[in-house]
Amino acid sequence: MTSSGYLQVAVLLLAVQLICLGAADADHETGTVIPAESRPCVDCHAFEFMQRALQDLKKTAFNLDARTETLVLRAERRALCDCMPVNSLR
Repeated sequence: MTSSGYLQVAVLLLAVQLICLGAADADHETGTVIPAESRPCVDCHAFEFMQRALQDLKKTAFNLDARTETLVLRAERRALCDCMPVNSLR
């Protein structure tokens, strides 16, 4: 390519960039801004969702805690059974 070919490519790339930027700006202008006063329901729904998620996490943590305790008791019992004869546990 000669220098005029490079110049043509550079001008073409610049034109494409300007077209893309213009299209992006047009997309932003077509949307409307909703004032915060008219969207409290979105905030309420988000808060309710977060409350439910927190309750689910608490339930899961409680279940895991109970399961862990059960498994620890089983492991302790097995260790105890390994050390002592079976007849002495009854």
